[in-house]
This record gives sequence, C-alpha cells and structure tokens, in this order.
Amino acid sequence: MAQKKPKFYVVWRGRETGVFDSWAECQKQTAGFDGALFKAFDSKPAAVKAFKEKPHLHIGQGKKTEGGSQKIPALIGSPIQDSLVVDAAWNTATGDMEYQGIYLATKQKLFLKGPYPDGTNNIGEFLAIVHALALLHQKNSNIPVYSDSRTAIGWVKNKRANTKLEETSRNAELFDLIDRAENWLKTHKYANPILKWETTVWGENPADFGRK
Repeated sequence: MAQKKPKFYVVWRGRETGVFDSWAECQKQTAGFDGALFKAFDSKPAAVKAFKEKPHLHIGQGKKTEGGSQKIPALIGSPIQDSLVVDAAWNTATGDMEYQGIYLATKQKLFLKGPYPDGTNNIGEFLAIVHALALLHQKNSNIPVYSDSRTAIGWVKNKRANTKLEETSRNAELFDLIDRAENWLKTHKYANPILKWETTVWGENPADFGRK
C-alpha cells in the first residue's frame, strides 16, 4: 500500500501564522478564528513560498466574511473531539433559562444547570462557558471550549456580561452567578481556547437542548 504523502499547511491569518506540518497544528490556529485564511500544500518548499505571497493568489475568490476577509467553509475542517461543548436554552413562554456542557468525544454530559427564572439565552451561554473553564481549571485541563454564541464568547473575553436584563427578585440568583463568573474571569488565568462552533458546517451544537 502506498504511503500517504504528508501535507503542509500555510496559515496567513490565524492565532499564529506560518507553515505547519500537521492538520492538528493548523486547526489550533484557525478553528473558530474569524476570517482565518489557510490552505494545504503537497510540499514544504511550496508552502514556504506561498506563505511569503498574498493568500488570494492561492485561495482564490472565496466567500467574504463580515470583516471583508476570505473564509472558505470547505477548509474549516472538523471540530476537535477532545473538547467541551456548551449551549443554553431559553423558554420564550416562561423566561426560564438553563445551560449545559458536554464532552464532545463521548457526548457525556458534564454539567446541567437551571432552570433559572427571568434569564436570557446570552446570559446562559456566558455562564456555560465560564462554568466549563472553571471545571477544566479544576482538572488542570487545557482542552478547547466550543460555543455557538459569538456574543457570549465576546463577553467572556471582555470578562463582563454586557446584558441589558434588569435584576428582579426572581432572577437575583442569576445575577449572583453573573457576578461570580465575572470575578472568576478577573482572578483566574486559563489556556483553554474558546472556539466558535461552526453550525453551518458541522451541524447542530451537540450540547443543544433540541427545543427549536
């Protein structure tokens, strides 16, 4: 049987740029990174040469992202199986919110919280990410955390839940959780990548509650 030829991956735009000799390394730099630009090559000299050139010479006219950069859905790849995926559900009739986290490789549910009265989906997504980070911190694990909420990912990176929801006697517990989550982010360091779950390519978030 013929041995499979190695591939070399050029990342023009990602967490780190350069030439990488494995798909796993390429994915670390590009998975969930808005506007990522990358491509595989059959030889390292070709990859090194391409990296020194403009990406559009090699990628072509791909679909434009909101930032004006190119992003080719076919190059997104697959989600990292050794990861924790989170999602939230908000009941439009009752206003109740809950969230959960699942280990992707086995689909094992690692936590389920709620329902909490008078919440929002964005708050649930935010709390779910922070809960996942705190859990992984306890386990000394640096595996990625996936969420399909760009808003919540932004809140976590800013260490603040920028919600317009008003605090009431019914959701006082929820606001206490928000305060604790924000404080945790300000007092702890973590190396876990927080990545966007690419629903349009990978399908529904496996932590989804299935109530759509």
